[in-house]
Parts: sequence; structure tokens; C-alpha cells
Amino acid sequence: MRLLLIRHGQTPSNVDGLLDTTIPGPLLTDLGLSQAAAIPEAIAHERVDAIYVSEMQRTQLTAAPLAAARGLEPQVREGLHEISAGSLEMLNDTDSHNSYMHTVFAWGLGELDVAMPGGPNGHEFFARFDTAIEQIVAESADAGHESVVVVSHGAAIRLWASSRAGNLEPEFGGKNPLQNTGLVLLTGDPQSGWFAEIWNSQPVAGPAFADSHDDDPTGELVEA
Repeated sequence: MRLLLIRHGQTPSNVDGLLDTTIPGPLLTDLGLSQAAAIPEAIAHERVDAIYVSEMQRTQLTAAPLAAARGLEPQVREGLHEISAGSLEMLNDTDSHNSYMHTVFAWGLGELDVAMPGGPNGHEFFARFDTAIEQIVAESADAGHESVVVVSHGAAIRLWASSRAGNLEPEFGGKNPLQNTGLVLLTGDPQSGWFAEIWNSQPVAGPAFADSHDDDPTGELVEA
């Protein structure tokens, strides 16, 4: 099947560089709403049989224009939410950014016992995100769906996709940013494996929808 993973639109916390990972989280900025509104035309060539979102309202707002355009009802799934920042929640200093992202991508290198300060370890993240994707694939098979959109979050998509796509190196996600409404397209399934066909770091509708002035840690390059 085709799995289109789209990061949510810009939020005020993205602009301010805040590690904002609690549910339900913030709404979208005006730019974020524009990014979301541009998605339907940007992926008009793609078949979309179903749309899934996390429990966080920024993904639901991002999915709304696409859902309206395709006549679909977005389905909320536990497990698709952002990686918890633990005790780093709502911090925006460089040390906190580095601690968060280096922990996330240590998991991608197989160091799953490493825990986010005051938060989950890698085993917990992969267990819940893998389960959510497996449920989506199973539901798609039952419904005859071949191509679905999953609107999720920057760190979660980058880590999960680069770890599960057999043609990507584990460190790929850390080295390749994913701006708001960036898109990663995987084909395959949990049993036979996933293959990354597209990793679009820019907003899916193009660089005109990017904001070079925000301080968005979950979407940026992870420095060694």
C-alpha cells in the first residue's frame, strides 16, 4: 500500500521553538492554515482512500481541507502523536532542543533503552507508533484501501520512517529535515517491509509556504 505521511502545519510553538508535545496541543498559525489549505491541490494526483490523524488538534486542522476536498472523514488514532518531551516540555533553549533530538535519533540508531528526560524510551515510542500503523494497514486491507494519508508530527515521522524504510540509513531522518506539511511517501506493509519513495523536506505545496524565521527543532537538521 501507499502511506503518505504528512507533517502538520505550522503552530505558534513551532515559531517560538517550544517543545510542545502534550495533547491536545496548539492550533495552527495563519501560515499553518495556508499550508493546510494548499495540501489538496499539491497532492491532487495522489489517490487518497482514507485520512488518519493524531489526537493533537494541529493534525486535525491540517487534515481538514484535504478531507473536505476528498469527501472523507479524518479518523483519529492513538499512537500517532508527537514524541513526548518529558521534563523538557515547553522549553525552547538550545540545550533542550539538542537533548530532545539527540535522544530521538539515538533510538533510530538502536539505542532504545535511552529515555527522554522525564519521558519515554525508544521501546515505548516504536511500540505505539508501529501499532497505530499496523492497525491502519489492517483496516485498509479490510476496506480495500490502497493509499492513505497519515497526518502526524515532525520528530515522530522522521524517526519512524527512517527506521522502518529498508532503503534508508537509520541516521537519514536526523540528517534530513521535515518542515511543516513536508511529506514522506512509503510503499509496502509491516510484514514485507517499507520502501521510501519520496522524502519532501519542504512544505508539500512548495517553498513559498516555508517560514525561514521560525525556530522549529523537530523539523530541522540534527547536528552531530
